[in-house]
Amino acid sequence: MLKLAIVNDSLMAAEALRRVVDSVPDYQLLWVAYDGVEAVAKCADLCPDIILMDLIMPHMDGVEATRAICAEHQCAILVVTASVGGHAGKVFEAMGAGALDAVNTPVLGAGGDGEGGDLLIAKIDTIATLLRGTPLRHAVTRPAMRTPPRCEGPPLIAIGASTGGPSALREVLRALPPEPGVAIAIVQHVDEQFAASFTQWLDDQVPLNVRGAQAGEPLVVNTALVCSREDHLVLGADGLLDYHPEPRSLAYRPSVDVFFHSLAENHKNQLIGVLLTGMGKDGAAGLKALRDHRWETIAQDQESCAVYGMPKAAKELQAASEILSLVNIGPRLAEWAVLAASIDAKPRSSV
Repeated sequence: MLKLAIVNDSLMAAEALRRVVDSVPDYQLLWVAYDGVEAVAKCADLCPDIILMDLIMPHMDGVEATRAICAEHQCAILVVTASVGGHAGKVFEAMGAGALDAVNTPVLGAGGDGEGGDLLIAKIDTIATLLRGTPLRHAVTRPAMRTPPRCEGPPLIAIGASTGGPSALREVLRALPPEPGVAIAIVQHVDEQFAASFTQWLDDQVPLNVRGAQAGEPLVVNTALVCSREDHLVLGADGLLDYHPEPRSLAYRPSVDVFFHSLAENHKNQLIGVLLTGMGKDGAAGLKALRDHRWETIAQDQESCAVYGMPKAAKELQAASEILSLVNIGPRLAEWAVLAASIDAKPRSSV
Protein backbone atom coordinates (compact mmCIF):
# COMPACT_ATOMS: atom_id res chain seq x y z
CA MET A 1 0.00 0.00 0.00
CA LEU A 2 1.41 3.37 -1.07
CA LYS A 3 0.90 6.02 1.60
CA LEU A 4 0.19 9.56 0.37
CA ALA A 5 -0.48 13.00 1.84
CA ILE A 6 -1.96 16.16 0.30
CA VAL A 7 -0.78 19.72 0.96
CA ASN A 8 -2.99 22.38 -0.62
CA ASP A 9 -4.64 25.54 0.70
CA SER A 10 -7.57 25.25 -1.74
CA LEU A 11 -10.44 23.13 -0.42
CA MET A 12 -11.60 22.38 -3.96
CA ALA A 13 -8.12 21.35 -5.14
CA ALA A 14 -7.57 19.22 -2.05
CA GLU A 15 -10.89 17.48 -2.67
CA ALA A 16 -10.00 16.83 -6.32
CA LEU A 17 -6.71 15.29 -5.22
CA ARG A 18 -8.44 13.22 -2.52
CA ARG A 19 -10.83 11.75 -5.10
CA VAL A 20 -7.95 10.81 -7.39
CA VAL A 21 -6.11 9.12 -4.52
CA ASP A 22 -9.28 7.31 -3.39
CA SER A 23 -9.82 6.00 -6.92
CA VAL A 24 -6.72 3.78 -6.76
CA PRO A 25 -7.06 0.74 -4.45
CA ASP A 26 -3.29 0.59 -3.81
CA TYR A 27 -3.16 4.19 -2.50
CA GLN A 28 -3.82 5.18 1.11
CA LEU A 29 -4.36 8.83 2.08
CA LEU A 30 -2.75 9.50 5.47
CA TRP A 31 -3.57 13.18 5.93
CA VAL A 32 -4.37 16.53 4.33
CA ALA A 33 -2.62 19.80 5.27
CA TYR A 34 -3.68 23.26 4.14
CA ASP A 35 -0.34 25.10 4.29
CA GLY A 36 3.36 24.35 4.53
CA VAL A 37 3.62 24.85 8.30
CA GLU A 38 0.88 22.30 8.93
CA ALA A 39 2.50 19.89 6.46
CA VAL A 40 5.88 20.03 8.21
CA ALA A 41 4.21 19.35 11.57
CA LYS A 42 2.10 16.47 10.27
CA CYS A 43 5.07 14.94 8.47
CA ALA A 44 6.99 14.88 11.75
CA ASP A 45 4.19 12.81 13.31
CA LEU A 46 3.36 10.54 10.36
CA CYS A 47 5.56 10.56 7.27
CA PRO A 48 3.99 9.28 4.03
CA ASP A 49 5.75 7.72 1.04
CA ILE A 50 4.78 10.60 -1.27
CA ILE A 51 3.51 14.12 -0.58
CA LEU A 52 1.42 15.92 -3.21
CA MET A 53 2.68 19.46 -2.58
CA ASP A 54 1.08 22.72 -3.73
CA LEU A 55 3.35 25.69 -4.42
CA ILE A 56 1.45 28.89 -3.58
CA MET A 57 0.21 28.76 0.02
CA PRO A 58 0.01 31.12 3.03
CA HIS A 59 2.43 31.01 5.99
CA MET A 60 4.92 28.69 4.24
CA ASP A 61 4.90 28.03 0.51
CA GLY A 62 5.62 24.73 -1.21
CA VAL A 63 9.28 25.51 -1.85
CA GLU A 64 10.08 26.13 1.82
CA ALA A 65 7.92 23.21 2.96
CA THR A 66 9.73 20.93 0.50
CA ARG A 67 13.10 22.14 1.76
CA ALA A 68 12.13 21.63 5.41
CA ILE A 69 10.64 18.17 4.89
CA CYS A 70 13.46 16.88 2.69
CA ALA A 71 16.00 17.99 5.29
CA GLU A 72 14.40 15.75 7.92
CA HIS A 73 12.56 12.92 6.16
CA GLN A 74 12.94 10.40 3.35
CA CYS A 75 9.51 10.85 1.76
CA ALA A 76 9.24 11.82 -1.90
CA ILE A 77 7.57 15.08 -2.94
CA LEU A 78 5.57 15.63 -6.12
CA VAL A 79 4.67 19.26 -6.82
CA VAL A 80 0.98 19.50 -7.76
CA THR A 81 -0.01 23.05 -8.60
CA ALA A 82 -2.73 24.89 -10.50
CA SER A 83 -0.37 25.96 -13.29
CA VAL A 84 3.05 24.37 -13.66
CA GLY A 85 3.86 26.64 -16.60
CA GLY A 86 2.70 29.74 -14.76
CA HIS A 87 4.95 29.09 -11.78
CA ALA A 88 8.03 27.75 -13.57
CA GLY A 89 10.53 29.54 -11.33
CA LYS A 90 8.98 28.15 -8.14
CA VAL A 91 8.65 24.68 -9.67
CA PHE A 92 12.38 24.53 -10.32
CA GLU A 93 13.19 26.02 -6.92
CA ALA A 94 11.12 23.23 -5.37
CA MET A 95 12.89 20.64 -7.51
CA GLY A 96 16.17 22.13 -6.39
CA ALA A 97 15.01 21.73 -2.79
CA GLY A 98 14.26 18.04 -3.32
CA ALA A 99 10.93 17.64 -5.15
CA LEU A 100 11.02 14.86 -7.75
CA ASP A 101 8.62 16.15 -10.38
CA ALA A 102 5.65 18.43 -11.01
CA VAL A 103 2.19 18.11 -12.51
CA ASN A 104 -0.91 20.28 -12.88
CA THR A 105 -3.63 19.92 -10.25
CA PRO A 106 -6.66 17.85 -11.37
CA VAL A 107 -9.95 19.71 -11.39
CA LEU A 108 -13.38 18.53 -10.26
CA GLY A 109 -15.40 17.67 -13.36
CA ALA A 110 -19.14 17.75 -13.81
CA GLY A 111 -19.38 14.16 -12.61
CA GLY A 112 -17.39 14.88 -9.48
CA ASP A 113 -14.25 13.11 -10.69
CA GLY A 114 -10.80 14.68 -10.71
CA GLU A 115 -10.22 15.50 -14.37
CA GLY A 116 -6.53 15.23 -15.20
CA GLY A 117 -6.15 12.48 -12.63
CA ASP A 118 -4.64 9.97 -15.07
CA LEU A 119 -1.49 12.04 -15.49
CA LEU A 120 -1.21 12.49 -11.72
CA ILE A 121 -1.57 8.74 -11.16
CA ALA A 122 1.10 8.05 -13.81
CA LYS A 123 3.48 10.42 -11.99
CA ILE A 124 2.77 8.80 -8.63
CA ASP A 125 3.34 5.32 -10.05
CA THR A 126 6.66 6.35 -11.62
CA ILE A 127 7.87 7.77 -8.30
CA ALA A 128 6.69 4.60 -6.53
CA THR A 129 8.81 2.55 -8.94
CA LEU A 130 11.86 4.64 -8.03
CA LEU A 131 11.11 4.34 -4.31
CA ARG A 132 10.86 0.56 -4.53
CA GLY A 133 14.28 0.48 -6.16
CA THR A 134 13.08 -1.72 -9.00
CA PRO A 135 16.17 -2.80 -10.95
CA LEU A 136 16.61 -0.77 -14.09
CA ARG A 137 18.28 -1.98 -17.23
CA HIS A 138 21.67 -0.41 -16.89
CA ALA A 139 22.99 -2.71 -19.58
CA VAL A 140 21.16 -0.29 -21.81
CA THR A 141 19.85 -1.45 -25.14
CA ARG A 142 21.38 1.23 -27.30
CA PRO A 143 19.30 2.72 -30.12
CA ALA A 144 20.42 2.01 -33.64
CA MET A 145 22.92 4.66 -34.71
CA ARG A 146 23.51 5.96 -38.20
CA THR A 147 26.94 5.13 -39.57
CA PRO A 148 28.26 7.95 -41.77
CA PRO A 149 31.93 9.01 -41.39
CA ARG A 150 32.86 9.79 -37.79
CA CYS A 151 32.95 13.40 -36.64
CA GLU A 152 35.09 14.66 -33.77
CA GLY A 153 32.90 17.55 -32.64
CA PRO A 154 33.98 20.09 -30.00
CA PRO A 155 35.26 19.34 -26.49
CA LEU A 156 32.23 18.54 -24.34
CA ILE A 157 31.02 18.90 -20.76
CA ALA A 158 28.20 16.33 -20.33
CA ILE A 159 26.01 16.63 -17.22
CA GLY A 160 23.27 14.40 -15.83
CA ALA A 161 21.00 15.38 -12.92
CA SER A 162 17.70 14.55 -11.27
CA THR A 163 16.27 15.41 -7.83
CA GLY A 164 17.80 18.68 -6.69
CA GLY A 165 19.25 19.15 -10.16
CA PRO A 166 17.86 22.57 -11.13
CA SER A 167 19.59 24.47 -8.32
CA ALA A 168 22.72 22.28 -8.62
CA LEU A 169 22.94 22.98 -12.36
CA ARG A 170 22.48 26.67 -11.72
CA GLU A 171 25.41 26.71 -9.29
CA VAL A 172 27.66 24.69 -11.60
CA LEU A 173 26.92 26.72 -14.72
CA ARG A 174 27.27 30.06 -12.92
CA ALA A 175 30.93 29.18 -12.33
CA LEU A 176 31.57 28.97 -16.09
CA PRO A 177 32.35 32.02 -18.23
CA PRO A 178 29.78 33.14 -20.83
CA GLU A 179 32.01 31.71 -23.57
CA PRO A 180 33.86 28.72 -22.09
CA GLY A 181 35.17 27.57 -25.48
CA VAL A 182 33.58 24.11 -25.19
CA ALA A 183 30.13 22.59 -25.74
CA ILE A 184 27.82 21.62 -22.87
CA ALA A 185 25.02 19.05 -22.94
CA ILE A 186 22.58 18.44 -20.08
CA VAL A 187 20.09 15.69 -19.30
CA GLN A 188 17.89 16.68 -16.35
CA HIS A 189 14.97 14.46 -15.35
CA VAL A 190 12.13 16.85 -16.11
CA ASP A 191 8.69 16.31 -17.62
CA GLU A 192 8.37 17.27 -21.27
CA GLN A 193 5.41 19.55 -20.53
CA PHE A 194 7.67 22.02 -18.76
CA ALA A 195 11.06 21.22 -20.32
CA ALA A 196 10.89 24.49 -22.27
CA SER A 197 10.14 26.44 -19.07
CA PHE A 198 13.04 24.76 -17.30
CA THR A 199 15.43 25.61 -20.13
CA GLN A 200 14.29 29.25 -20.17
CA TRP A 201 14.59 29.46 -16.38
CA LEU A 202 18.13 28.08 -16.49
CA ASP A 203 19.06 30.47 -19.31
CA ASP A 204 17.86 33.38 -17.17
CA GLN A 205 19.92 32.17 -14.20
CA VAL A 206 23.38 31.64 -15.73
CA PRO A 207 25.79 33.62 -17.96
CA LEU A 208 25.88 30.95 -20.67
CA ASN A 209 23.55 30.62 -23.62
CA VAL A 210 21.14 27.81 -22.69
CA ARG A 211 18.57 26.32 -25.08
CA GLY A 212 16.80 23.07 -25.89
CA ALA A 213 18.67 20.46 -27.92
CA GLN A 214 17.17 19.88 -31.36
CA ALA A 215 17.23 16.60 -33.28
CA GLY A 216 19.69 16.72 -36.16
CA GLU A 217 21.97 19.45 -34.78
CA PRO A 218 25.58 19.09 -33.64
CA LEU A 219 27.00 20.02 -30.27
CA VAL A 220 27.55 23.79 -30.14
CA VAL A 221 30.55 25.56 -28.63
CA ASN A 222 29.69 28.15 -25.93
CA THR A 223 26.12 26.82 -25.65
CA ALA A 224 24.47 24.53 -23.11
CA LEU A 225 22.02 22.25 -24.91
CA VAL A 226 19.34 20.75 -22.65
CA CYS A 227 17.38 17.59 -23.43
CA SER A 228 13.91 18.93 -24.16
CA ARG A 229 11.82 15.76 -24.55
CA GLU A 230 10.91 12.66 -22.58
CA ASP A 231 12.54 10.59 -25.33
CA HIS A 232 16.20 9.83 -24.73
CA LEU A 233 18.81 12.24 -26.07
CA VAL A 234 21.65 10.50 -27.97
CA LEU A 235 24.71 11.50 -29.95
CA GLY A 236 24.99 9.66 -33.25
CA ALA A 237 28.16 8.46 -35.00
CA ASP A 238 27.77 11.44 -37.34
CA GLY A 239 28.22 13.87 -34.45
CA LEU A 240 24.54 14.91 -34.52
CA LEU A 241 22.06 14.82 -31.66
CA ASP A 242 18.85 12.86 -31.90
CA TYR A 243 15.96 11.62 -29.76
CA HIS A 244 14.98 7.95 -29.42
CA PRO A 245 11.97 6.44 -27.61
CA GLU A 246 13.81 3.19 -26.86
CA PRO A 247 14.34 1.69 -24.40
CA ARG A 248 10.77 2.39 -23.32
CA SER A 249 11.01 0.32 -20.12
CA LEU A 250 13.27 2.75 -18.26
CA ALA A 251 11.61 4.60 -15.38
CA TYR A 252 13.92 7.53 -16.10
CA ARG A 253 12.86 9.49 -19.16
CA PRO A 254 15.02 11.01 -20.49
CA SER A 255 17.79 8.67 -19.34
CA VAL A 256 21.25 9.94 -18.45
CA ASP A 257 22.59 6.42 -18.97
CA VAL A 258 21.38 6.30 -22.57
CA PHE A 259 22.99 9.65 -23.34
CA PHE A 260 26.30 8.86 -21.65
CA HIS A 261 26.51 5.48 -23.42
CA SER A 262 26.00 7.19 -26.77
CA LEU A 263 28.82 9.62 -25.94
CA ALA A 264 31.13 6.78 -24.96
CA GLU A 265 30.46 5.17 -28.32
CA ASN A 266 30.48 8.18 -30.62
CA HIS A 267 32.17 11.27 -29.17
CA LYS A 268 35.77 11.54 -30.37
CA ASN A 269 37.06 14.79 -28.89
CA GLN A 270 37.86 15.63 -25.26
CA LEU A 271 35.02 15.03 -22.79
CA ILE A 272 34.30 15.34 -19.09
CA GLY A 273 31.20 13.66 -17.64
CA VAL A 274 29.40 14.91 -14.51
CA LEU A 275 26.71 13.22 -12.42
CA LEU A 276 24.85 15.47 -10.00
CA THR A 277 22.27 14.92 -7.26
CA GLY A 278 19.34 12.60 -7.90
CA MET A 279 17.27 9.65 -6.70
CA GLY A 280 18.00 6.20 -8.05
CA LYS A 281 20.88 4.98 -10.19
CA ASP A 282 20.42 6.55 -13.61
CA GLY A 283 23.68 7.80 -15.09
CA ALA A 284 26.00 5.67 -12.96
CA ALA A 285 26.56 2.95 -15.56
CA GLY A 286 26.86 5.56 -18.29
CA LEU A 287 29.46 7.49 -16.30
CA LYS A 288 31.38 4.24 -15.85
CA ALA A 289 31.31 3.74 -19.63
CA LEU A 290 32.81 7.21 -20.08
CA ARG A 291 35.54 6.47 -17.54
CA ASP A 292 36.26 3.13 -19.20
CA HIS A 293 36.86 5.10 -22.42
CA ARG A 294 39.40 7.15 -20.42
CA TRP A 295 37.35 10.32 -20.20
CA GLU A 296 37.44 12.36 -17.01
CA THR A 297 34.39 11.86 -14.79
CA ILE A 298 33.00 13.66 -11.72
CA ALA A 299 30.31 12.67 -9.21
CA GLN A 300 28.84 15.06 -6.64
CA ASP A 301 29.69 14.19 -3.03
CA GLN A 302 27.15 13.03 -0.46
CA GLU A 303 27.25 16.12 1.75
CA SER A 304 26.23 18.54 -1.02
CA CYS A 305 23.55 16.35 -2.68
CA ALA A 306 19.86 17.01 -2.17
CA VAL A 307 19.44 13.25 -2.73
CA TYR A 308 22.52 11.02 -2.68
CA GLY A 309 21.31 8.35 -5.09
CA MET A 310 22.79 8.66 -8.57
CA PRO A 311 26.23 9.88 -7.42
CA LYS A 312 26.29 7.14 -4.75
CA ALA A 313 25.64 4.51 -7.42
CA ALA A 314 28.45 6.01 -9.49
CA LYS A 315 30.81 5.85 -6.52
CA GLU A 316 29.91 2.21 -5.92
CA LEU A 317 30.68 1.40 -9.57
CA GLN A 318 33.97 3.35 -9.35
CA ALA A 319 32.61 5.39 -12.25
CA ALA A 320 33.96 8.74 -11.02
CA SER A 321 37.59 9.72 -11.34
CA GLU A 322 36.81 12.62 -8.97
CA ILE A 323 34.19 13.08 -6.23
CA LEU A 324 33.66 16.77 -5.52
CA SER A 325 31.42 19.04 -3.49
CA LEU A 326 28.93 21.04 -5.54
CA VAL A 327 30.79 24.29 -4.86
CA ASN A 328 33.93 22.81 -6.41
CA ILE A 329 32.41 21.21 -9.51
CA GLY A 330 31.82 24.45 -11.43
CA PRO A 331 35.35 25.81 -10.88
CA ARG A 332 36.78 22.40 -11.83
CA LEU A 333 34.80 22.45 -15.09
CA ALA A 334 35.90 26.02 -15.81
CA GLU A 335 39.51 24.93 -15.34
CA TRP A 336 38.98 21.90 -17.59
CA ALA A 337 37.31 24.02 -20.27
CA VAL A 338 40.27 26.42 -20.50
CA LEU A 339 42.68 23.53 -21.05
CA ALA A 340 40.38 21.63 -23.42
CA ALA A 341 39.69 24.72 -25.54
CA SER A 342 43.42 25.53 -25.79
CA ILE A 343 44.24 21.99 -26.90
CA ASP A 344 41.38 21.96 -29.40
CA ALA A 345 42.61 25.24 -30.91
CA LYS A 346 46.01 23.77 -31.78
CA PRO A 347 46.51 22.76 -35.44
CA ARG A 348 46.05 19.04 -35.95
CA SER A 349 48.73 16.98 -37.62
CA SER A 350 47.91 15.83 -41.14
CA VAL A 351 49.70 12.55 -40.50
